[in-house]
Amino acid sequence: MSTAIAPSMGLLARPAQGSQLMMAIANPGSLGTIDAYIQAINKLPLLSAEDENALAQRYQDKNDLDAAGQLVLSHLRLVVSIARGYLGYGLPHADLIQEGNVGLMKAVKRFDPARGVRLVSFAIHWIKAEIHEYILRNWRLVKVATTKAQRKLFFNLRSHKTGHHTFTPDEVTALAEELNVKRSEVIEMETRLSGGDIALEGQVDDGEEAFAPIAYLKDEHNEPTQVLAAREQDRLHGDGITAALEKLDPRSRRIIEARWLHEDSSGEVGSATLHDLAGEFGVSAERIRQIEVAAMKKMKNALAAYR
Repeated sequence: MSTAIAPSMGLLARPAQGSQLMMAIANPGSLGTIDAYIQAINKLPLLSAEDENALAQRYQDKNDLDAAGQLVLSHLRLVVSIARGYLGYGLPHADLIQEGNVGLMKAVKRFDPARGVRLVSFAIHWIKAEIHEYILRNWRLVKVATTKAQRKLFFNLRSHKTGHHTFTPDEVTALAEELNVKRSEVIEMETRLSGGDIALEGQVDDGEEAFAPIAYLKDEHNEPTQVLAAREQDRLHGDGITAALEKLDPRSRRIIEARWLHEDSSGEVGSATLHDLAGEFGVSAERIRQIEVAAMKKMKNALAAYR
């Protein structure tokens, strides 16, 4: 339920003594049920044009809050009627009515009887504006419409849909011309409306965690433990390997570099064979293997200080 509206406007700060209905403006469900609220407001008498102008003049000239309250009460059924038209958005009827009541009180506050129009005509805009804003804030977790054009599209696309099919190119063009917006904006808003909120983390009980956005949106490269591990690996490959090679005698270092650290013109690493190195040093291939094993063991001990 939205926040209480009487304090926000200051119009109904002093309701009539013992009036439950005045309190129900801030909380339409306070009378028990929405049906009870609607039945109560339908029993309120409508104001004649003369009474309406007199009350509006009293509020305008003397800031008479009782006069403002009577104007609000006499138009509560209008709010219910307008709010009923927005039930298709899946939001609570009581919340829609409450937000509409905010708009009604704003209309009363700004109403000028000298303009020669009835309050009902003036209030419709303010009531709808508050309900629209509430729907845009609460229809989805992520706001689907922010610009004026997007707001217009949001409340018009649903009324133009005749089924679950997407608009054809001709329908997109016709709708864009009718609403005076770009075709791309119509297509984008239709895409937004056709989607839905998706939980970042899936339900473990249903086995959906592997398909939830959290499974493929996370950036492994910037995860703290991964960053630290990468830095440690870089240090091991850089300073560690260099220091370990310095612990070897020239022949052992030559064998290790040729076998594991040499990169030929094709980009292949460790292309030298035991027989190649045996010919270079005039020993057997088995002796080269033994020297390699001993050198690798010595390097492993030297690298232990970097782990």
